[in-house]
Amino acid sequence: MNSLISLDRLRFLFNRFSERLWVRPLAVCFLSIAAVFAAKFIDGSAVANQMPSIAQDSVETLLSLLASSMLVIATFSVGSMVSAYAAASSSATPRAFSLVVADDVSQNALSTFVGAFIFSVVALTAVKNAFYNEAGLFILFVLTAIVFAVVILTFVRWVDNIARLGRVGSTIEKVEKATENAFIRRRDKPRLGGISISDITSEGVDVFSPTIGYVQHIDMAALQDWAQRVDAHIVVSALPGTLTTADKPLASVHMSSSALSNVDCTGLIKSFHIGNDRTFEDDPRFGLVTLSEIAARALSPAVNDPGTAIKVTGSLVRLISLIDQPEQPESKPRYDRVAVPEVALQDMFDDAFTAIARDGAGIIEVCIRLQKALASLESLNNKEIKKAAQYHRRLALKRACNVLDIEEDLIAIKKAAREDKSM
Repeated sequence: MNSLISLDRLRFLFNRFSERLWVRPLAVCFLSIAAVFAAKFIDGSAVANQMPSIAQDSVETLLSLLASSMLVIATFSVGSMVSAYAAASSSATPRAFSLVVADDVSQNALSTFVGAFIFSVVALTAVKNAFYNEAGLFILFVLTAIVFAVVILTFVRWVDNIARLGRVGSTIEKVEKATENAFIRRRDKPRLGGISISDITSEGVDVFSPTIGYVQHIDMAALQDWAQRVDAHIVVSALPGTLTTADKPLASVHMSSSALSNVDCTGLIKSFHIGNDRTFEDDPRFGLVTLSEIAARALSPAVNDPGTAIKVTGSLVRLISLIDQPEQPESKPRYDRVAVPEVALQDMFDDAFTAIARDGAGIIEVCIRLQKALASLESLNNKEIKKAAQYHRRLALKRACNVLDIEEDLIAIKKAAREDKSM
């Protein structure tokens, strides 16, 4: 029987926590308080008499300086981060907000500044109340010097990062990286560790969710456990990224109808984590949609930035090319009672290139880049990729020919399309 708390489930929950700005600062605050009181233990140790003595005033001065400056820097960092988040939503797309918030450098910087402030306030209070002897005071001085060094290094690194955070180029890189991770996981486990839906031939009974929202994660271990307990097979109908409504089933249960009437499907429904928004981890199509939205916004008359659309097109080519790389599937499906459909490549191409081809049809440089990108994908050995790329290359050419009215532009786009007799 599989554990209901799988590593995949823990990964999903951990990523949700990483999007909360309060998690790391709170953890560092507790660590800072623990460090202040840990310095006291040296006073009663055997090496206490070997510690050099240090003036209490010097420690108080350092702690006072740290306390007065860290709160200001922490407030400044929060203001800068909020400005970067607003810039990411307005210049790129609001769908990338969660990735910008989860930026490790910014969260580590905020945690360091807040933690240093808490450390200095607690330590200063302890020193002024004669909490330490000479040995403990020396250890506290060493800890304060280390905190100073960490704050300075963190601030220098953070300044370099905050200058880029929220910019379109940085946002594209974050979205591409998150989508790449999702693509690799789905490429190595195209059915999430389950079996093919063609292996289930019997008729099933659909199970619906009482909640309307997007499937964010499927706990395959919990589904396998539920199926084993009731002696059934499950065919997943709603992959991550699917909007669940009253008419769209989550899954179908394959067992005798009389037995199903006595089975509680609550455990099955709870295996699908449903939220108000889509997430990147288990939904590679959402990454493609987000990149496509960034390109579409860049191609709008208000922005008029075809260079960003060209950059996004390159990202899309790199991501879809990952599918053509050799996969490393499990020798045996881990969840042999759960059948999961694979993500359709045609849907991926629709998510990735439709908006760019539509909104960039009147911009010759975007049209040419798109034709070259799709031709590159068409040259891959994967037959499904080749078919989808060929379809979108022809569709993009039709859109461009319908909008462009200068003969030289039409000649250039047709040349880039490597037009043959069938087109």
